[in-house]
Amino acid sequence: MNNRPSALILLSGGLDSVVSLAVLCDKYDFRYALTFDYGQKSFRNEYDASLKIADFYNIKKHECIKLDWLRNITQTALVSEQKIPDVELGNLDNLSLTSQSMKKVWVPNRNGVFINIAAAYADSFKIDYIVIGANKEEAATFTDNSGQFIDDINKALVSSTNYNVKVIAPLLNMDKNEIVKKAIELNVPLKDIYSCYNSSEKHCGKCESCCRLKRALEKTGAFDIIKQLFE
Repeated sequence: MNNRPSALILLSGGLDSVVSLAVLCDKYDFRYALTFDYGQKSFRNEYDASLKIADFYNIKKHECIKLDWLRNITQTALVSEQKIPDVELGNLDNLSLTSQSMKKVWVPNRNGVFINIAAAYADSFKIDYIVIGANKEEAATFTDNSGQFIDDINKALVSSTNYNVKVIAPLLNMDKNEIVKKAIELNVPLKDIYSCYNSSEKHCGKCESCCRLKRALEKTGAFDIIKQLFE
């Protein structure tokens, strides 16, 4: 008999969501994976990655939810014709520059929207937890990756759900180096992830998401994965 708590994963197919799943897959019964299409340039790559990951971790129910209205009200570079900003590896810890980059790729209330949709699924199907890949490194500029955000939305879910649904973020206190180390420790199929803001056969290696991933892979000596993802 399965006595593990039930969970739903917000699965973009990127590093953070995949490692969050890997960290908890033995402790939680993952019944659903949700992937969102809000018109982002990298959607097809993200979706293909999420399919592979859901299959790898044996999640039977994987749904893609289209959010055309979110695309229509979003003006930032992830969905518009604007060029996604490049960030140099040496500038990743420059908070002033990364804050400017964040504003160019910010999608209004994205994680709030995703979690509330997921909460409707969890409330309906009696799923205990929603898992999100929020992490310490991105929380420096993206407020919806912060512990404060997780606490606040959990307070709201007390009133907005009947099943006492909660959000958990297992990587909340980890930076990208620690996340990649954990991924290697858990034999995560990193060759199958897609963390790039752009859409191409390989990761572009220039956007902030790519640079953070590449720096962490370099620091952990995962050069074979760099070759598979970037070259």
